[in-house]
Amino acid sequence: MKRVVVGLSGGVDSSVAAALLLDQGYDVIGVFMKNWHDTDATISDDCPWEEDSKDALIVAEKLGIPFQTIDLSETYKERIVDYMFSEYEAGRTPNPDVLCNREIKFDVFLKAALSLGADFVATGHYCRKEEIDTTEGTMYRLLAGKDNNKDQSYFLCQVNQEQLSKALFPIGHLEKKEVREIAKQRDLITAEKKDSQGLCFIGKVRLPDFLQQQLKPKPGNIVEIASQSEKYDTISTDDVHETVYVESDGEVVGMHQGAHFYTIGQRKGLGVGGKSEPLFVISTDVNTNTIYVGMGDDHPGLSRSCLFISEKETHWVRPDYALKVGEEKKFLGRIRYRQPLQHVTVKALENGLVLQFDQPQKAIAAGQFAAWYDGDELIGSGVISH
Repeated sequence: MKRVVVGLSGGVDSSVAAALLLDQGYDVIGVFMKNWHDTDATISDDCPWEEDSKDALIVAEKLGIPFQTIDLSETYKERIVDYMFSEYEAGRTPNPDVLCNREIKFDVFLKAALSLGADFVATGHYCRKEEIDTTEGTMYRLLAGKDNNKDQSYFLCQVNQEQLSKALFPIGHLEKKEVREIAKQRDLITAEKKDSQGLCFIGKVRLPDFLQQQLKPKPGNIVEIASQSEKYDTISTDDVHETVYVESDGEVVGMHQGAHFYTIGQRKGLGVGGKSEPLFVISTDVNTNTIYVGMGDDHPGLSRSCLFISEKETHWVRPDYALKVGEEKKFLGRIRYRQPLQHVTVKALENGLVLQFDQPQKAIAAGQFAAWYDGDELIGSGVISH
């Protein structure tokens, strides 16, 4: 009998994943990952780990499976939280949920599961895995979940073939409403529980408060760039053009408390009124501590068609798809979770990849993950350099 360790989060998805694995005849062990317990910046009652842990235990008892808690908070702080702080400080926009899957769930947690004699680890992600034979041997396809509204393949865009070989996604073929119905039929306490939101294992946070735990406020100018402005310098790196604004391009319209607290596309928290349309962040400069904003969500500074991913930040989930220098291929891509897939051409250069979208994309920010698909299969991803 194959043994599976299920990451029981205290939510309905992982609860049903464990139940389905039992039905399939696996030897199932439930493990709750305690990865965060500092609630200083957490919004009250949004994903407290104590309640989640209790619900996970109740589910395990209901299903009649062994249960234990593993404390990974020290590793989580080092690999995820410290990474977040350093990225924001550098003026980049990290995605901790993607890193959490790569560094915690399918690395540290996977190794802990294997030490318990597990053949696989399972999670409640809405995605699917398929094993195929290729000329390079057995490969594992990471496929989008059947529920288009809940597809979470993007969050797994950094996993590798070894990790996929040990992973199971029992609910990937189901829609959310079906998952809740199964939970009701099994009389699981999580059947009606709200989905957790916010940062992986932390919940909803007041991001400025969270960042200020380590990053100090630093007053600076908010500069508005007119939509028709042509006063900017354009730099080019490997076919990727980036607009670099300077303060003389626009008008100082307010003050902020630190450029590292803001990200491209952000609307809230600027504190500048008296405009006919909302202001959006179109660029930040942590070196001069300046935020550049534009009026209206159709401001040309908000959109561009091209981005660059350095070679060291490029990851191929399917290594047999990796492009050689000079090659290019059409895929479908996205730069954030739940963004509809966009037509994109991926071109390999000597020092990385250029992604050229058919249509301009809003709020491309350094530090985000871009992922590209062949149909519903996730092929590769990378951290946006610029």
